[in-house]
Amino acid sequence: MHRLISSMLLAGVAMLATNSPARLAAQGASAPQSGTLEAAFTYNAVRADAITGKSFWMQGGSAQLHGQFYGGLGVVADIAGMHVSNINASGVDLDLVTATFGPRYTWSRSHAKYALYAQALAGLGIGFNSIFPSPAGVNTTGYNLAVKVGGGMNYGLSPHIALRAFEADWLRTELPNSTTGVQNNLTLGAGIVFRFK
Repeated sequence: MHRLISSMLLAGVAMLATNSPARLAAQGASAPQSGTLEAAFTYNAVRADAITGKSFWMQGGSAQLHGQFYGGLGVVADIAGMHVSNINASGVDLDLVTATFGPRYTWSRSHAKYALYAQALAGLGIGFNSIFPSPAGVNTTGYNLAVKVGGGMNYGLSPHIALRAFEADWLRTELPNSTTGVQNNLTLGAGIVFRFK
């Protein structure tokens, strides 16, 4: 897992290094402006907590739709799916899907190739193909609140394509477990962004 994340970061740095500012300026790459619609597709690695105190990694991806409508303000819808098999050698698997929506603020300097953003999203978390204890017994599916707070950076490669250099979010889910019913997770992602004006 650590090798995969390191490889993704090195690939991102290599792409940034091979696209000099002069070359990107000639291509017309810049940060998004008001009235821009973006669709992003990312690979995600999620550091999840377990009720035993041992953490584990999940892998998956997400699709985001972001509309920037006034200055740096916009809204984003994010659908993400993650999976892990045999959590901490327990024989228990977990599939998790989150569907969240909320505001995003994007900041960039004039004519910059990069854009930094922060977001606060809320919605639904659905866990399935796992074990979720309840007063009535054990369920294989659980539904509850999902909150995602964090941010990241996009780097323009052309007027219509950007690299999602990184995204880091705190993801809180409230799926049933035998203790608090709360999971605090760290989500790391990188991918590609398509822009439409």
